[in-house]
Amino acid sequence: MQQLSASTSSHDANQRLGKRSSLRNGDSAMNQSEVKAELNGTKAFGMSMFGFPKIALPGVFAEFAEQGVARAQEGCEKVKAASEEIAEALRETYSSNARSATDYGLKLIEISNSNTASAIDFLAHLLGSKSITDVLTLSAEQARKTVDTTSAQNKDLWELAQKLATETGEPIRRHAAKVLQKAG
Repeated sequence: MQQLSASTSSHDANQRLGKRSSLRNGDSAMNQSEVKAELNGTKAFGMSMFGFPKIALPGVFAEFAEQGVARAQEGCEKVKAASEEIAEALRETYSSNARSATDYGLKLIEISNSNTASAIDFLAHLLGSKSITDVLTLSAEQARKTVDTTSAQNKDLWELAQKLATETGEPIRRHAAKVLQKAG
């Protein structure tokens, strides 16, 4: 008896496996009579067509489509113009930034050269001093001179940094205002 039960269960399993592979191949699990849907004259699924004429709908959709395409083209043109303005602003900004950064770098080299020459002069005078009072006098003069020079150098560097910031931001501000004016 147990053999009959195992044989039946094996047969059921083969049928289920056959149905699964059939479904994978695109066959449906239901037959056509179970899935039939019919249209009822002018009604689709029992809903009326709301009295719209059948010929007017394609014309209305075509008009909407044409308007949509025109708006999309207009939008693309605006984006293209804005993109060109921003690219120009970036070119100007980069050029200005490069000039200002070069000026700043050259000023740093000039300051470094000046400070090095001053330190060498101080060392030469220090080595030529004959007494401790000469050393203290030279050191005090060098400290005062260094403070004055450093103050002037920092002022120059600050002015160059402000110029760099102003010149870098100006093209972007100017072109952004132009883009926003065109968009508005």
